Amino acid sequence: MLQPSSAITAGAVVLAVITIAYGGTFVLRVVTGKQKANALQKSFFRAGHAHAGVLVILGLVVLLLLDASGVTGWAHLGADGVLVSAILIPAGFFLSVLGRDPQKPNQVIALIWTGFGVLTLGLVVSGIALIVAGANAL
Repeated sequence: MLQPSSAITAGAVVLAVITIAYGGTFVLRVVTGKQKANALQKSFFRAGHAHAGVLVILGLVVLLLLDASGVTGWAHLGADGVLVSAILIPAGFFLSVLGRDPQKPNQVIALIWTGFGVLTLGLVVSGIALIVAGANAL
């Protein structure tokens, strides 16, 4: 059973998936030529959309694994880190190529690297917490 805070987080994330679905309609407009974008923008928009979907699923799976293993306390923040990265990384992809015809990403690309750092930290914390929970249950 989910912890109450996890249920609230999961509910909010499930509702936020609506924004990913809307982003999919934007990417569809871009790739069909209905929304002007250069090659760099097309590739970054695709990458942003893909990362959003995959990282949200990963974040929810990590949340479920931690709850199922009885992990509580600070170690539970690992799942939150994965979910925060699902915001930072796609935001970096989308926002770093805004404009009429950018030839290279702007400084907002730092969000991608920040997001990857948060993702790595969240996964390390979650992985260690799951191993400790499993070892303690032996």
